[in-house]
Amino acid sequence: MWLQKEIRLGPKRRGFHLITQEVMTQLPELRTVAIGLLHVFIKHTSASLTINENADPTVRGDFERYFNHAVPEDEPYYQHVDEGSDDMPAHLKSSILGASVTIPLTSGRLNMGIWQGIYLCEHRNHGGSRTLLVTIQGEMQKT
Repeated sequence: MWLQKEIRLGPKRRGFHLITQEVMTQLPELRTVAIGLLHVFIKHTSASLTINENADPTVRGDFERYFNHAVPEDEPYYQHVDEGSDDMPAHLKSSILGASVTIPLTSGRLNMGIWQGIYLCEHRNHGGSRTLLVTIQGEMQKT
């Protein structure tokens, strides 16, 4: 079985946001998969996806502070500056973290660790809504 569809995420402020439930809510088809893979791809160049700690929100704050330090705004060597001081760093952060995650599916559920969740990493000050392309590949549960 293969399924592919786009899902939309509402606008979020700059930072790292736990979106596991938001994604799951828009994918009722997951419940029918016995074994498979969920591939999630973000269709943007200034936001990214990753999987990390889902319990302590200070982790997401630490991520934001780390990446702001590692990839600062207003560097004199940036040439791509027409879209604002946060744009070029957003592209770099997106490339460092990546545009997709792949998660195993088992018995209709994401098979992640108990403390893992999917993050939307919004690198723009005003990024707007974001579109994810999700692909489910797997075997249907027998009924």
